[in-house]
Amino acid sequence: MRPWPGSPYPLGASYDGAGTNFALFSDAADHVELCLFDGDGNETHIELTEVDGLVHHGYLLGVMPGQRYGYRVHGRYDPGRGLRCNPAKLLIDPYAKMVDGTLDWHESLFGYRFDAPDERSEADSAPHMPKSVVINPFFNWAEDRSPRTPYNESLIYEAHVRGLTIRHPDIPPELRGTYAGLAHPAMIDHLSRIGATAVELMPVHQFVPEHHLVQHGLTNYWGYNTIAFLAPHNAYAATPDPVGEFKAMVRSLHEAGIEVILDVVYNHTAEGNHLGPTLSLRGIDNVSYYRLEERDPRYYTDYTGTGNSLNVRHPHTLQLIMDSLRYWVTEMRVDGFRFDLASTLAREFYDVDRLASFFDLVHQDPTVSQVKLIAEPWDVGPGGYQVGNFPVLWSEWNGKYRDTVRDFWRGKPGTLGEFAFRLTGSSDLYQADGRKPYASINFVTAHDGFTVNDLVSYDDKHNEANGENNRDGTTDNRSWNCGAEGPTDDAGINDLRARQRRNLLATLLLSQGVPMLLHGDELGRTQHGNNNAYCQDNEIAWVDWDLAAKNEELTDFVAGVAWLRRDHPVFRRRRFFVGRPIRSDDLSQPAVPDIAWFTPDRRMTDHDWNSGFGRCITVFLNGQGTGEVDSRAEPIVDDSFLMCFNAHDGDLDVRLPGAEYGAGWALMVDTATGQAHSTVPADPRCYGPGEAVRVTARSLVVLQRVE
Repeated sequence: MRPWPGSPYPLGASYDGAGTNFALFSDAADHVELCLFDGDGNETHIELTEVDGLVHHGYLLGVMPGQRYGYRVHGRYDPGRGLRCNPAKLLIDPYAKMVDGTLDWHESLFGYRFDAPDERSEADSAPHMPKSVVINPFFNWAEDRSPRTPYNESLIYEAHVRGLTIRHPDIPPELRGTYAGLAHPAMIDHLSRIGATAVELMPVHQFVPEHHLVQHGLTNYWGYNTIAFLAPHNAYAATPDPVGEFKAMVRSLHEAGIEVILDVVYNHTAEGNHLGPTLSLRGIDNVSYYRLEERDPRYYTDYTGTGNSLNVRHPHTLQLIMDSLRYWVTEMRVDGFRFDLASTLAREFYDVDRLASFFDLVHQDPTVSQVKLIAEPWDVGPGGYQVGNFPVLWSEWNGKYRDTVRDFWRGKPGTLGEFAFRLTGSSDLYQADGRKPYASINFVTAHDGFTVNDLVSYDDKHNEANGENNRDGTTDNRSWNCGAEGPTDDAGINDLRARQRRNLLATLLLSQGVPMLLHGDELGRTQHGNNNAYCQDNEIAWVDWDLAAKNEELTDFVAGVAWLRRDHPVFRRRRFFVGRPIRSDDLSQPAVPDIAWFTPDRRMTDHDWNSGFGRCITVFLNGQGTGEVDSRAEPIVDDSFLMCFNAHDGDLDVRLPGAEYGAGWALMVDTATGQAHSTVPADPRCYGPGEAVRVTARSLVVLQRVE
């Protein structure tokens, strides 16, 4: 089969209806072989003789969608200089849009000899490697349109494609754990019920499990081990067409008004450190794609704790990342990205650089700059904790929100002041550079750590199932077991735990910023104290839908508070509070501030804020004038609310403010009883100005002003 010259652009395999163009960048290659595989695994080698701008390319007439392929790259093997070309190793196309098969861990996958690591292994890895696949890019999107939900109106639901649906009884067994399962009406109905406007999917780029996990009978369940940045993970597909199935999932979610955000891992790959396998980038151009130690390029710079870091200083590495992002937006129609260990992408040299080239490219890109961009603002390198320091287009996972809210509800002293910052959008972190409250992605739990149920049930992690003698996972959980470690029959403890679950979830949903709910928390999901379930593809990490009936009241509570937030813009402001008086349309009424803070019996003073023993605080949110306008430039006016937070271990009588703040107050949310109304009930429990409201120990009460 003789190739036509073809084109160096675009990179990857591009089918045009008559044949396929193949293009691969490599500065390290002397020459490149394209390898085609038939249904029996027989391999045909075709040398790509055309090279333009370091891109090896060729066009093959008649090569159709479904064709499996890979590359063999010929060049120098000199680990001491960072050169690791080895034509005995079949390589996945970095631009592969589909991958077929799974990785069969075998010694031939390693580019070096085990008995002589500086010498090249001649064992052929092709029989043990997954293959890249040519895809048909055509798909019927029908009337699909992105919901384009504004940040401040968003409620993000962090989910794992497999773990969320694998045990759902209303999803057909053959669809559970797949993209099609996530798109099933039963799943969409649940997401809509709890007010989710977006699903943030844990990694769906093609990934492989680490060798040491497989050796111990475990796997990389979370998926933070990417090997192909443009291919949807094939194990999550119910059909032989993961690309089409993923697109159909996006289309169905969009029809329901739900956006799709991808958790993406551009900071490292599955090839690991210098002792890792040669699967793709390492064998194509190790020096260009990876950060190597300057003093000894045999070794990899590791800011991620996984063995390697991508070299974002190199233009072709940046091109791979940007091409991947654009592909997922334009062809797969996702609505945003959450960047894992995003500080690594900012490390052009050693320190985290807020103006790194990656961010410049994103900001200048007319496609990527228009979707939701969310940073996990830390990595494991020096100076890697960068909460509050990302550029203006970015929102961030707010780790300080998580820690403060956990501390407040477990009764840690001296948290009132910081709790107020987190509740109101973290202006101390985001206001100075012009960002808004929605720069803060608020969460109390995420995939990494305890669930909400475990947060109130365990003081310590219990990760024995991970096979590392409970050494893995953080010890800084800021949790409280409420009096017993793990499950208990003590009714008092279980009642307190239920109240604490509601406290944490209600606080999350009613804080300024963008709430992110961990899948299953609305059901009371448990991981039995495991706070690092990355390797547990089993009941430890899966969502147990049997809890849906047992904990239906919790789900109803979450839905009620979520819809209260959705219906009232005072809980999802686009601007920070200013603390100045606002005049209502009724000039006979006195002006009161947009926000006000109270102790149980009076307005807060500076002394109260600095009190180390304060456990109770009431906040007034003025809906009369938010200082904002809607899409037609009309002023946004809402109801006003009081939120009474009592983290004290005893019941308290909280005196409501005077008549200037409101003539009457209707009880909307009470975490002590579990009630949560999204609209004022027909016969509400009402209180007058100055009246005392009994707030149960460790509970939250929300009141809406009624006239």
